[in-house]
Amino acid sequence: MGKIAFVFSGQGAQYSGMGKELYESSAAVRTYFDTADKIRPGTSKQCFEGAEEELSRTDITQPCLFCVDFAAALALQEAGIKADMTAGFSIGELVALTWAGVFSAEDGFALVCRRGEVMQAAAEQTDASMIAVLKLKDETVAELCRNAGSAYPVNFNSPGQVVVSGTKAATEELKPMIKEKGGRAIPLKVGGGFHSPFMIPAAEKFEDILKKTEFRTAKIPVYANVTGELYPEDAASVLAKQISHPVLWKQSIERMAKDGAECFVELGPGKVLCGLISRIIPDAKVFHVEDAESLKETVEGVQKYA
Repeated sequence: MGKIAFVFSGQGAQYSGMGKELYESSAAVRTYFDTADKIRPGTSKQCFEGAEEELSRTDITQPCLFCVDFAAALALQEAGIKADMTAGFSIGELVALTWAGVFSAEDGFALVCRRGEVMQAAAEQTDASMIAVLKLKDETVAELCRNAGSAYPVNFNSPGQVVVSGTKAATEELKPMIKEKGGRAIPLKVGGGFHSPFMIPAAEKFEDILKKTEFRTAKIPVYANVTGELYPEDAASVLAKQISHPVLWKQSIERMAKDGAECFVELGPGKVLCGLISRIIPDAKVFHVEDAESLKETVEGVQKYA
């Protein structure tokens, strides 16, 4: 049997009500949400009842997503499924590091609260947004960005999908250029131009925060967005740099597959990563956990696969 990889969702997939079914059905999840509420009061309520506009604020989105991602992993572990390796998309990488034991569950959540705050502050300094570009080669998207001014290819998600961060003026300029090349542009539900130079102030502040944080040795391999490779010993600089550098998701999944991953379980709201992984590694077994039904299906699927 191949190895099982846990992959944690990133921003853009959030929705009101996320995590509620897991909270109601899992003792481990209830305990974790209660702990999060002590660190950051109101987190559970925002996950379960928050309006779309509220959940789109980075300083709210990130703590809420962290809780739901981590809760899904707890529920899966409670059902007897364990990971051999892990990775996460953007904010999901912080969840992955916490799941691997680099941070305690409490410290990981406290860190994501600070990460969300510094990124929200940086986002408010620039009128920037993100769009997903479909059906074009990476090189074509990069060339279009160079011609559009303040736009950067930042998330290399899968073959034929690259996310661009840019000022709203630049992304508006890009849209007809993308269409002319035969591509398609889709706006993302995020509150800033992440993983780009717009986020350098946030990355610098987060690095200062990380210098005061205890890092432990990972219990399972963790793969880094910035390099697409295993996390190095100097995890702090890589984790901080991730905020203002591109996410090499395609490369990360390819490396995980090379290292033996055949079964990938996405943990958190939505199935975005499942779709990306299926395009990157068509033969991979792909599952996801976000509610009671998907938990049951995934446990049965992984057990059958095993």
